[in-house]
Formats: sequence, structure tokens, C-alpha cells
Amino acid sequence: MSAATITAVIPVWNGREWLERLLDTLAAQTTPATEWIAVDNGSTDGAPEIARERGACVISMGRNSGFAAAVNRGIQASRGDWIAVLNTDVELASDYFEKLIAAAAQENAWFATGKILSTGTQDQIDGVFDALCRGGTAWRVGQARIDGPLFSVPRTIWSAPWTAAVFRAELFRRVGALEESFESYLEDVDFGLRCALSGCSGCYVPGAVAWHRGSAALGTWHPDTVRRLSRNQLLLIARHYPPQLLRRRVWHILVAQMLWACVALRHGAGWAWLRGKWQGIGRFRAIRSQRKYAEAAVLEGHLREQEHEICKFQQATRWDLYWRMYFLLTRSEAK
Repeated sequence: MSAATITAVIPVWNGREWLERLLDTLAAQTTPATEWIAVDNGSTDGAPEIARERGACVISMGRNSGFAAAVNRGIQASRGDWIAVLNTDVELASDYFEKLIAAAAQENAWFATGKILSTGTQDQIDGVFDALCRGGTAWRVGQARIDGPLFSVPRTIWSAPWTAAVFRAELFRRVGALEESFESYLEDVDFGLRCALSGCSGCYVPGAVAWHRGSAALGTWHPDTVRRLSRNQLLLIARHYPPQLLRRRVWHILVAQMLWACVALRHGAGWAWLRGKWQGIGRFRAIRSQRKYAEAAVLEGHLREQEHEICKFQQATRWDLYWRMYFLLTRSEAK
């Protein structure tokens, strides 16, 4: 039996210096990708030229079409059995692919991701997997925590950060591509929710390590970042919450969204939050008129498990004020 092939898909929007470092670590993989595809979102700093010089196939989108559209275009052009989606500001340990593919094959998982650390550190977590609460907001589990035993246990997951993850090519034929209306942010959470509802689980492989600069293109609290996150929180609810669940969990949704507004205001991004919510409300009814939903009990059961994971990791590390207030106001820990 021939070895599985890997296609590396890299959405690019400037960041030439970071891309060069990523390509260096790609070239050093003990299980190398047989194909590199860089999808350029209108870079102006020579980043796509660097990718081409290093042997990547470069696809030009002609403009900044967003992370989701760029990744989808790369997936469409891929020929590998596995597709590795990589942010430009990531650096991979040399055995990253080797450990992910081996673990996914052993667990019969549909996708896999490793322990993502913050660039320049050996012990600060950037994120390990994503979890979504019933209020429609997500947490990248482990973010800004110090590494420890809690983050060193392999586990089954439903939603991987698309920072540095590998996926069976067949998965996209089963659950579809990224939702391009999200542009950037939470499109991976939307995909993970579809994986969960389809029974397609992945695995977290702590022995596979990568380093991520994080929000390198715009910054965590850039107005465009906040606007898209604010909008996409509502798009997640519109796309997935059946009417019964929407009515039953209206308090959770209001609490989660208003607490997030407070966080945005604290960072001087209140206007961007409001613009995003207005855009999300404007699309809400049209999205719901076209959707067929999973059973409310199935989705709520999944979200309840996700809330339990958020609570467990928060308690074991330290409480963020946002999540402490969410669980206090919704009393979700007891339900």
C-alpha cells in the first residue's frame, strides 16, 4: 500500500517574513507534504513570489476574499489524501505531520491538530481545540494558559483551530467546505459543528507541536476583526440553531452576546461590535429561511458537552472574567 499523500494549503495575505519561516519548517518535515499550494489574497509585499520560488503552486484570488474562500480554493486544487491547512504565521516542529497522520490513522479520525504554542515560547498555549457555548460564542481552549499536564493528554475533539491542522480529503465531500460568507473568523467553528452533527470526530495530538504568532495580519482587536467576529457569532446561531433551541436558549444567547459587547468596549471596539451585530441581524432571517436544522436535542446535547469542557478547563487553569460571568448568569454549570 502506498503512503498517504499530503497537500499543504496556505492562505496568504502579505506576511512575507512569516511565510518564509513556515516554508522552511515545511521543507524540514520528516513526513513531507508532496504538494504545496499558496492561495494569495492580494498580497503586496512579495509573499506569493517567495512561495513560487520555493516550489509552491500559487493561486491568485485577485483580492482579499477572506480566509474561507482562499482555503476552499486551495482544497479544490489539492490532490493529496490529506490536506494540511496552515496559517502563514505558523512554524512547525519537524515531526508535526508525522505525528498527526500517525495518530489520526490509529484513531480512525477525520482530522487532527497538535499543541499550538505562542511564537517565542515553550510553555504558553495559543490553543488546542475550539469549544462553543449555547450562547453562540466560542473559546479557543487553553489560549494564553501555561502548558501543563492538562494539555498533554490526547483526546477526541470536534472542532480544530485551522491554524495548523490536517484533514482527510474525503471529509470535505462529507460535510462540505468552509462557509465563505464568514470571510474570516469562526468559519472553523462552523465547520466543526457540522463535523459533530455528522459524527466525524478528530483528535488532539499533544506530541505534535507548532508555534503561532496569532492575529499577525490585523491584530486581535482591530475593528475589522471585531466586526467579523461579532457578525459571525450571529451567523453561527442562524445557521445551526433550530427554532425550539433558539427559543429555549434566548437567555444564554443574550448573556453571551452582551458580555462579548462589554469585552469589545473595554478594548475600544464597541462601534465595530455594533456594526457586526447589525450586519448579522440583517442576514439572520434570510439564512434561517433556507436552512434545514438538526434535531434540537442533538445540537443542545453537543453544546452542553462543549460548555462542560469550557468550564472544566477554566476551573483547572484560571477563570476568564467573561466565562465566569457567563456561567454565573446562565447557571450552566448546574444544568
